[in-house]
Amino acid sequence: MAMTSMKIATLKNSLSATLRRVAGGEEIVVTDRDRPIVVMRPAEDEDGVTVIPARRPFASVRDKRVPPTRRPADSLRALLAERGTR
Repeated sequence: MAMTSMKIATLKNSLSATLRRVAGGEEIVVTDRDRPIVVMRPAEDEDGVTVIPARRPFASVRDKRVPPTRRPADSLRALLAERGTR
């Protein structure tokens, strides 16, 4: 099967469909101003990596709203704690 070439803008506009094509076995070269920058190909199941499908579609939880927390939050402190010593 020949590789398909696709511009970044086209990839952005059809990302889901493109990923389905790649998952189906197609290889796609993504270009920036006609210069190849990346080749997308199906992932190989190496080193015991197993892809676990979602239990339910994302659309079923997309609009779920979580109530705000009642505790005061310090976003900078939370960010620095999450980063650790990086």
